[in-house]
Amino acid sequence: MRHPRTRRASAAGAALAAAVAVAVTGLPAPSAGAAAAAAPPRQAERLDRGLVSVHTGSGNLVSWRWLATDPDGVAFNVYRSGTKVNASPVTGSTNFFHAGAPGHAGYTVRAVVGGVEQADSPPAVQFRAGYKDVPLSPPAGGTTPDGVAYAYEANDASVGDLDGDGDLDFVLKWQPTNAKDNSQAGYTGSTVLDGITLEGTRLWRVDLGRNIRSGAHYTQFQVYDYDGDGRAEVAAKTADGTVDGRGAVLGNGAADHRNSRGYVLSGPEYLTMFDGRTGAALGTVDYVPARGNVASWGDGYGNRVDRFLAGTAYLDGVRPSLVMARGYYTRTVVAAWDWRDGRFTRRWTFDTDSSTNAGRGYDGQGSHSLSVGDVDGDGRDEVVYGSMAVDDDGRGLWTARTGHGDAQHLGDLDPGTPGLEYFKVSESASQPAALYLDPADGAVRWRLAPCCDNGRGVAGDVWDGSAGAEVWSSADGSVRDAGGAAKGRKPSSANFLAWWDGDPSRELLDGTRVDKYGPGGDTRLLTGASVASNNGTKATPALSGDILGDWREEVVWRTADNRNLRIYSTPHLTGTRITTLLHDTMYRTGLAWQNTGYNQPPHPSFHIGAGMRTAPRPRVSTP
Repeated sequence: MRHPRTRRASAAGAALAAAVAVAVTGLPAPSAGAAAAAAPPRQAERLDRGLVSVHTGSGNLVSWRWLATDPDGVAFNVYRSGTKVNASPVTGSTNFFHAGAPGHAGYTVRAVVGGVEQADSPPAVQFRAGYKDVPLSPPAGGTTPDGVAYAYEANDASVGDLDGDGDLDFVLKWQPTNAKDNSQAGYTGSTVLDGITLEGTRLWRVDLGRNIRSGAHYTQFQVYDYDGDGRAEVAAKTADGTVDGRGAVLGNGAADHRNSRGYVLSGPEYLTMFDGRTGAALGTVDYVPARGNVASWGDGYGNRVDRFLAGTAYLDGVRPSLVMARGYYTRTVVAAWDWRDGRFTRRWTFDTDSSTNAGRGYDGQGSHSLSVGDVDGDGRDEVVYGSMAVDDDGRGLWTARTGHGDAQHLGDLDPGTPGLEYFKVSESASQPAALYLDPADGAVRWRLAPCCDNGRGVAGDVWDGSAGAEVWSSADGSVRDAGGAAKGRKPSSANFLAWWDGDPSRELLDGTRVDKYGPGGDTRLLTGASVASNNGTKATPALSGDILGDWREEVVWRTADNRNLRIYSTPHLTGTRITTLLHDTMYRTGLAWQNTGYNQPPHPSFHIGAGMRTAPRPRVSTP
């Protein structure tokens, strides 16, 4: 039986004078721990230790992964060139500072299980200057039919074990310098995807071709091991003229469906799964939904029809499914696909125009990104799509009817109440500027009054002065707690987050810097050297997440000359031990959808922050 819990009401702050905090009664999800214990293990990646050595000038911080497949009581020994450097096994964390060692020192780590030392890990990845460069080879530029020349910039990236060797590889989206927002007319160059190892070896290149327009809302690619064979696949929308990693052309290679304004509003549309090792097209089906009548999506020139989102979700609670979507200003269609035995099978399709959903308020609720998580505690994932959610079986779960927004955050934001919470901002001046919801049923805990296009909003425990995550947004003058109460000065940025220093509070990531929030002012922890952020004013990295070392997050920027991906890993020692976030499947799927639309940071299924409880250990199975 589910018991109601009472939400606290609080007054909103000065920047939004008319803001109103509304107390509501919600229904909690079942205990996350009980649900996890009852659920079968989820399919996850078979990872190595992800060992890294970050040189600081006074020594090397060596850190590694605590895998979900390790026993709870595992300990570790650290070796430099075969000589153990720790006095006693490391048990309270998964890092070790080796004082006085040079940056070129080589390390391995050995697990100790039941007092028995195990085999060496692969050698540490060295961050000799505090960062590691992954060499890139930009595609050749070109000229559009109207005579405009363009080059290429490294844009969003994702990770997956493309070749099955236990470490993560990159999939990088190359975007032409003439990429366009959907509202902007004009030709663009094609979008290119590269598969690249951590050492910079290019495994393959896929050119999506002239019939896929380039821009933040057109190509949302997913990298995940969908069939459980130990190697990640890559999924993307394709069209006539797409060239796969082996040079094979999809559809009619001579077709040019671009109109005189540069839009692609005719011709076939496909969904293709590519092999992570070779880039070969493994299977192609028609994209769902088809564009149909362009004007039926809200305009006749192609702005609304080509708004795409993508994600990955454990809809059956055990294995990952691909989620591809179209539309959020008016009609929305979300299609779920399984990739098994070398072929696509459509699991379900949610359509706001269907007879089941028409008139129920699901249309026009999408954001510029989506979130995935088990919001109702049944062990299966739901898709939170702006101001609405789709259940694991493809039926509408709830709609808050508060319209479109740019940013959204789903996570265990309030550790004092069971289950997940949800914070989003609104773009419409007629809708609440920001909302804090119970994602199990869409009940509003509190809201800020309408004011404007509130273009940015963030949720994360960045300060130990209040319990749980703080939330803030561009249009609000305060940082707020989980109850909506104003807690003081809002952070200096509202774009991205990263766990960077030694404590469990999260840091601010904006542009090419990482800052520590404080009520009196922010403290600079990192400024990237000769790097650039992506996506204009969004100022996002190519990727940020726990991709190497312990549970803290790496930040990956492109160098300003687009010749490298520059990876930064934390140089700070920590006493907190958490299983690699890559084995928390909510975080892992968040890392997969990070590149979608307006990039947002991933959140795990449990709370990480000041005064946190002992982190739970995920139950996974690996190939």
